[in-house]
Amino acid sequence: MNVADLTGLALDYWVARSLHDFVREIHFTDSGETVSIRGNDRGRPWDGRFTPSTSWEAAAAVLERAQRLEVRERTHQGSAHCIAEFEGGHRTVEGRGDSLRVALLRAFVESRFGDTVDDVLHEAQALTGDRAQPIGEREIAGDQAAVNSFGDIPSPDGQIGDIQSPPR
Repeated sequence: MNVADLTGLALDYWVARSLHDFVREIHFTDSGETVSIRGNDRGRPWDGRFTPSTSWEAAAAVLERAQRLEVRERTHQGSAHCIAEFEGGHRTVEGRGDSLRVALLRAFVESRFGDTVDDVLHEAQALTGDRAQPIGEREIAGDQAAVNSFGDIPSPDGQIGDIQSPPR
């Protein structure tokens, strides 16, 4: 999928994937229609909906990472345009969109992943660098099943964080 065509949920998802220094987990809420994240951005925890395509509050996480930003609200073709460099980005990029926010977000995703990205992975996932790994996915190898999970392993006789006493 071309980064220049990302909108709505797909744009929000790829912005979250691009913020791997901030976002630890990506989930989907509202019947899969909204991106939700868990993470910590420069001392500010975030646990909930993440909609930078419609909210400057969320898009501010991208704006704060801009090292260079040149903008034109509208070009002769009617779209907003920006040229930007970002912390951790690979190059100077251009972004276009119906609004300055969308142009900025597309430029940010392109600075991290290039001109194209994969489809949205519609399942809970943990980020490790620029890679995403499904949370709680069962992998069947032969007759063994392994569970990939980034949470505490449940204990049938205790609560999470309960160290319990040693056996007697």
